[in-house]
Amino acid sequence: MITSDQQHWDTIGAFNREIHTPNLDRLVREGTTFTRAYCPNPTCTPTRASIITGMYPSQHGAWTLGTKLLEDRHTVGEDFSAAGYTTALIGKAHFQPLHGTEAYPSLEAYPKLQDLEFWRSYKGPFYGFDHVELARNHTNEAHVGQHYALWLEEKGCTNWRDYFVAPTGTMDRAIKHTWPIPEEFHYNTWIAERTNAVLEESKAEDKPFFLWSSFFDPHPDYLVPAPWDAMYDPDKLTIPSISPGEHDRNPPHFAKTQEERPDFSHLRETGNGIHGYHSHLTPEAERKQLVATYYGMISLMDKYIGRILDKLDELDLTENTIVVFTTDHGHFFGQHGLQYKGGFHYEDLMKLPFIVRYPDHVPSGVQSSAIQSLVDLAPTFLSFCGIDIPPIMTGVDQSEVWRGSNVCVRDHAICEFHHEPTTIHQKTYVDERYKITVYYNQTYGEIFDLEQDPQERHNLWDDPAYQSLKSELLLKYIWAELGKEPMPMPRIWHA
Repeated sequence: MITSDQQHWDTIGAFNREIHTPNLDRLVREGTTFTRAYCPNPTCTPTRASIITGMYPSQHGAWTLGTKLLEDRHTVGEDFSAAGYTTALIGKAHFQPLHGTEAYPSLEAYPKLQDLEFWRSYKGPFYGFDHVELARNHTNEAHVGQHYALWLEEKGCTNWRDYFVAPTGTMDRAIKHTWPIPEEFHYNTWIAERTNAVLEESKAEDKPFFLWSSFFDPHPDYLVPAPWDAMYDPDKLTIPSISPGEHDRNPPHFAKTQEERPDFSHLRETGNGIHGYHSHLTPEAERKQLVATYYGMISLMDKYIGRILDKLDELDLTENTIVVFTTDHGHFFGQHGLQYKGGFHYEDLMKLPFIVRYPDHVPSGVQSSAIQSLVDLAPTFLSFCGIDIPPIMTGVDQSEVWRGSNVCVRDHAICEFHHEPTTIHQKTYVDERYKITVYYNQTYGEIFDLEQDPQERHNLWDDPAYQSLKSELLLKYIWAELGKEPMPMPRIWHA
């Protein structure tokens, strides 16, 4: 499993001529691309926990950023380990927050995060992975540490703090877009190198493996080393933007993002940051440069994904290895006037790039509109490998769809965003044509007709002509919620 972080679905060169991704294009040619894949939550921790548990955030408990996946939760790595597989995670985990408490300690928190002597001797087990090599920083963030910092020192990069901001490092925060770190010390290089080391070890031991290569890019901040920083001309790229009046019929937090100084204080309950609830106004020249840098980050990552694919070839593992490429959630870079992420359940944020390659088992060069969810990954992996799926998992087995022997096994996906206990809590139900978003304790919402309005410009929630559709979609959403309840065991007797 190869994942990026916060990658918009339309950033693969095979489908977007403005970006160069030869290795992802290779996967497109050699596998099946699913064009209707969705995240179960548009932020990191909840979705990443869903990937390894096969459960929704509202079920596994890591419901938002700043929470953690409790250690007693069952994970797919445990199932693979029990079946004799090597299990490893290289790169970003983010199953735990950057701050821990006595009640909720965190291995990914300060000061443990930068206790390099601890990380020198600790490589697991961690959430079902027997072997982990971790980091927490996106580009030059001060959160750098763990196994990545150790690797930098082992590679002779003794001045690595020069490439990260205070209080950990000394890099000037005013530097934008060009990250002065040499490519040989970039975390993409580290992830590919250490992934390939695990592959080599598994091959030498003739042992099956479940391996997650977890890249950090293109998650902002927007920084990439030369020459990737100048790979794209900002003036030659298509830059998304807002359409006049498109937020007029949306819930109030949409329009407020287009104010210079919006007040979202009424939404703040915990006192912690609320992602996306701020002004999204960005000058056009800056928006163009952001996209150019974002694309450069993806192209650099693509190079190192290619290193992993080449290693599979070199080790004669390609024919017997399922490769899935996807991301944890999407990203705004100007669509609807928005930047980054937040409580805005447009396709840009919910929908994902999603490619599956398995020679002679998964059709090659095919596109499928069968709905996928990241919550389905764990049960599908187990099914392909002939391992029993734990009944606690609520994702569905997509193996027949991946093989091309069934058109679809889902008729909908659900995306949850529960970011504050009561004030920021919404869920979206999306089926083949329609999307409906409901908000806790609110009478406003969204309905979009993805067939007639694929750009999601016209919210039908309050349109008198669509009230019967609204009732129908609300009922379908309630059925979907009932249908995803976990059943830890079958009913075995009448009483």
